[in-house]
Amino acid sequence: MRELKRVLKYVSKYRILILASMVFAIISALSALYVPIIAGNVVDCIVGKDNVDFTKIIMLLSRMAVVIIVTAICQWFMYGVNNRITFRVVRDVRNDAFKKLQILPFEFLDSNPQGGIVSKIIADVDQFADGLLMGFTQLFTGIVTIAGTLIFMFVLCWQIAVLVVVLTPASLFIARFIAGRSYKLFKAQSEARAEQTALIDEMVGSLKVVKAFSHEDENREVFDDINERLTITSLKATFFSSLTNPSTRFINNIVYAAVALVGAFVSIGGVMSVGELTIFLSYATQYTKPFNEISGVVTELQNALACARRVFDLIDEKPQIPDKEDAVTLENVKGDIDIKNVRFSYDKDRELITNLNLSAKEGQRIAIVGPTGSGKTTIINLLMRFYDVDDGSIKLEGTDIRDITRKNLRNSFGMVLQETWLRSGTIKENILMGRSGFTDEDVIEAAKKSHAHSFIRKLPNGYDTVIGEDGGVLSQGQKQLLCITRVMLDVPAMLILDEATSSIDTRTEIKIQNAFKQMMNGRTSFVVAHRLSTIKEADVILVMNEGHIIEQGSHKELLEKGGFYSKLYMSQFAS
Repeated sequence: MRELKRVLKYVSKYRILILASMVFAIISALSALYVPIIAGNVVDCIVGKDNVDFTKIIMLLSRMAVVIIVTAICQWFMYGVNNRITFRVVRDVRNDAFKKLQILPFEFLDSNPQGGIVSKIIADVDQFADGLLMGFTQLFTGIVTIAGTLIFMFVLCWQIAVLVVVLTPASLFIARFIAGRSYKLFKAQSEARAEQTALIDEMVGSLKVVKAFSHEDENREVFDDINERLTITSLKATFFSSLTNPSTRFINNIVYAAVALVGAFVSIGGVMSVGELTIFLSYATQYTKPFNEISGVVTELQNALACARRVFDLIDEKPQIPDKEDAVTLENVKGDIDIKNVRFSYDKDRELITNLNLSAKEGQRIAIVGPTGSGKTTIINLLMRFYDVDDGSIKLEGTDIRDITRKNLRNSFGMVLQETWLRSGTIKENILMGRSGFTDEDVIEAAKKSHAHSFIRKLPNGYDTVIGEDGGVLSQGQKQLLCITRVMLDVPAMLILDEATSSIDTRTEIKIQNAFKQMMNGRTSFVVAHRLSTIKEADVILVMNEGHIIEQGSHKELLEKGGFYSKLYMSQFAS
């Protein structure tokens, strides 16, 4: 019921369209109910041999043809309106899901597979649309048909009408019993489908890695296992849902047989004519038909609501903490940063960073080194406010970064990571990445500074060459050069370089390091590096281990100490 109420809330925005659909449904249903009356009158025009009123029959058949055409036109309009309602609701649900995706915290994105999220917004919403469309199509006409046939049957013969009313609800009880069990199965089917989508999405994106490590057989086993579970849940869900229609039809056939038997005796007794019995039998069929359709709709709605629940769960996810109402926008950021008593962990049961203190002044180059998992990249995540600290504070120009708008904070940093950020589009669009006000000459000049111009001009269409979101045919080093070009196009007050040249050849790296020196001049810079030769000239080197800064100083000072950094350095340059 919770999902159904939520769906009705979306549907209620389109009251005018719903009213139009109901009007067309009423007209088409009543027109369809009028056809049996005409047919019954035709039967009564055939009294016996040589006693047939052909003139009246032709008139009645002409009237029937007009009624059938009106019914068809109204149904056509009704289906058109129902499609409009359904796909507008689907559009609204997808918009809400996508909007929520933009403000979800990084914790959610890091802990949920991308394929599962894609499955919710695409596949689950499609399933939801199918059920909703069937519901609109069958529900209104079904209700009107049931109400109309009841009225006509009670007018014709109330005794037989009571018999029909008493027997028919049995089909609804059967439908409800089956639907309650099929909902859980459809939910399990939807979850298995999402798991399969997530696996396929991951495998397609990492196909080179899979082949490099000859992991095809293991992947096939995992896929077969998920595919088998999806097959089993789909079969069970389909089997249970398919029981509804034959079960309700069986009850309805019993009703029809009972009406025919009782009606025959009543007709023999002279209470009603043969034509009226024909009308009654037709109404008995039309009365029970909506129960079959509605029971089918109920089953389909179980699938739709199971999918809707997964989408609504995404929409209901707790968003990231929004910017404060009085959040400030800093002007002329210089780059003074103070980190005081910061405590943070991704898993709240396992501490990562405790009591972190750091002071970075304008123009300082700060290098962060340490073994894998020591918290180097975590500091970057905290500086950019991808995650909020659990305790303590990070201040920029004396203002807590939680009191600064995220857009202003992140625009104050230029960032190049080991992981490249590219999207589908041209080389130029990837360098600009949504920024305006730069000419083609500006883009080319930035590419020359990053030494990317030489490989870009060799591409089929130069800067207008279209690449995929993963960089297409570009090498990992070329992708990284594009990310470096992006920063060099518009250098902000502060820089973050996290293994920024890890995929670039040594010769090009030396040239880029010289470009970085010029770029970092006068700017506060944070450099995360494993190759210690690249950070010798840093003003301050922070040595991290298990979330703590265990050593701090210049390259020369740390070597003279003979501590952790010295051992780390000597392990790379033993000679």
